[in-house]
Amino acid sequence: MENKKEMRTWLDDMKLDHPLVIAGPCSAETEEQVLKIAHQLKDTDVNYYRAGIWKPRTRPGNFEGVGALGLKWLQKVKEETGMKTCTEVANAAHVKLALEHDVDLLWIGARSTVSPFIMQEIADALEGTDKIVLVKNPVNPDLSLWLGGIERLYSAGIKNLGAIHRGFSTYEKSKYRNIPEWQLAIEFQNKFPDIPLINDPSHITGNRDMIFDVSQTALDLNFDGLMIETHFDPDNAWSDAAQQVTPESLVQIMTNLKIRKETDSEAAYNSELNNLRAQIDVVDNQILDLLGKRMKVAEGIGGLKKQKNVAVLQSKRWNEILGKMVLEGEERGLSEEFILRMFKAVHQESINRQEKIING
Repeated sequence: MENKKEMRTWLDDMKLDHPLVIAGPCSAETEEQVLKIAHQLKDTDVNYYRAGIWKPRTRPGNFEGVGALGLKWLQKVKEETGMKTCTEVANAAHVKLALEHDVDLLWIGARSTVSPFIMQEIADALEGTDKIVLVKNPVNPDLSLWLGGIERLYSAGIKNLGAIHRGFSTYEKSKYRNIPEWQLAIEFQNKFPDIPLINDPSHITGNRDMIFDVSQTALDLNFDGLMIETHFDPDNAWSDAAQQVTPESLVQIMTNLKIRKETDSEAAYNSELNNLRAQIDVVDNQILDLLGKRMKVAEGIGGLKKQKNVAVLQSKRWNEILGKMVLEGEERGLSEEFILRMFKAVHQESINRQEKIING
């Protein structure tokens, strides 16, 4: 699969003056709920109305969706509001039912993308369709697996393709439900700049209060759209209540977002500059996260040294580390002066923390 301008045709043909917006409830719960939310979103920036019909949960016993019945509710949404509809499919049976009910856009979830067997099954079931098909990143940060899923669909003659960035699972505690790993999404864009890329701030954050900030970062990084879970009564939603916003909140989010348009060469320059600055912000935050983790390890070493009554400063090991870092820095194009200054500062902070623990 090679990058081609034609990959953007389905999105360009919409001639939007704002990012693509996919919104609606995490789960279709009742016919009344589905239709009520749809009518509230009808005259907004929302381009596709989403609702989860099949909801595979991490552990059984939770609400797992209403099943095929919900597809009839999506048909009513289209009849009553004129909105285009979309839902997640996870196997060939889902695909068959979704196509029979004329769902306009299908997306494949992170738990499906992780399996080449499932992706091939879905690709075979969708072969030759003119429906739009979006692929969420796999649960683990594996770009090849993500691209591989899209390539299977492309090989099946599916031309209207796109990707959804919903973040990645981690065992570590984080302010995010799924860590965004923005750098991986940036690498995706670099490899295939014309495959439309949609951001899913609902699943990245797991927290409605963080959705605006993540959405703005995505737009700064030239994402093409947003998928935001929306419910008229989020706190009482049957699934993922904490990450859903009200239709009124969604409208406000879209109003407040800064959307940069390219209208001339100066605007194009500013857009590219803002994109590069956003990438620097992403990397800087990664650096801070890593430094925070490093200092936690240093504190653990301080506690161990206190138990054994060992001196904080171990000069021999420090000199070995510094020499190694200088060599590895050079391989990355970093000057010896920079490496020495940076790691001396990091080392001093580690010493300070260990001394605080030992003296405490």
